[in-house]
Amino acid sequence: MLEIFINNWHLVFLFFTIAILYASVGFGGGSSYLAILALSSIAFKEMRTISLFCNIVVVSGNVLLFYKEKKIDFKKIAPLVIFSIPMAYLGGYLKITEQLFFILLGFTLLFASITMWISKKIYTENNVLEKPNFIKNMGLGGIIGFISGMVGIGGGIFLSPLLHLTNWDTPKKIAATSSIFILVNSLAGLSGQLTNVNFKINWLLTSMLLIVVFIGGQIGNRLSSKFFSPILLKKVTAILIAFVSIRILLKYLI
Repeated sequence: MLEIFINNWHLVFLFFTIAILYASVGFGGGSSYLAILALSSIAFKEMRTISLFCNIVVVSGNVLLFYKEKKIDFKKIAPLVIFSIPMAYLGGYLKITEQLFFILLGFTLLFASITMWISKKIYTENNVLEKPNFIKNMGLGGIIGFISGMVGIGGGIFLSPLLHLTNWDTPKKIAATSSIFILVNSLAGLSGQLTNVNFKINWLLTSMLLIVVFIGGQIGNRLSSKFFSPILLKKVTAILIAFVSIRILLKYLI
């Protein structure tokens, strides 16, 4: 264990930092974990699995905290996750090309970060929000779920910008919804990978990373509830998404 820690201390530190930052805005950090793992010598097939495991650990704490704060509207969230679960499983089961995936992911996240940053409206509890559309939300959840399972992220980094731009709910409730979405899709995507005959993972390294992201996630979700305003929540989300996209594009386009 000590030897693995010494050889991978940079991964441990970065995963801990990401867990704090992403948990504070209701994300699991899967895309950033993938970006960091892509710079390491870890096999691509293992990267997706490690990312999803870390997502599950971080957002579980978020979901519990948002539930205690009564920020979770299960009736409104249900259409988003009901179709995303089987699609995330299917996506996790499929094989993908590494380079094409990262290029598409990078451009998508960059676009999402820009649109969130330039959006001027911040919605509060008193704003008139979008009325739930079952078919629309079910289709949206299914598409994002499939992509999430395929690439090894929870999908919150796709879902959250779209919910903000469509006035789906308040920033806090969107963060809570993203946490639920990430959790169920990470579980479904991971199940798809576990049933794949080519599944392989370094359990010792994975266990170490899970411990540090659990600690970081607990710190992060408490920072969110005590220190982050809705405006800051939205801006931090945009910055994190931009950081991830730039890192990915720099590696796979240059």
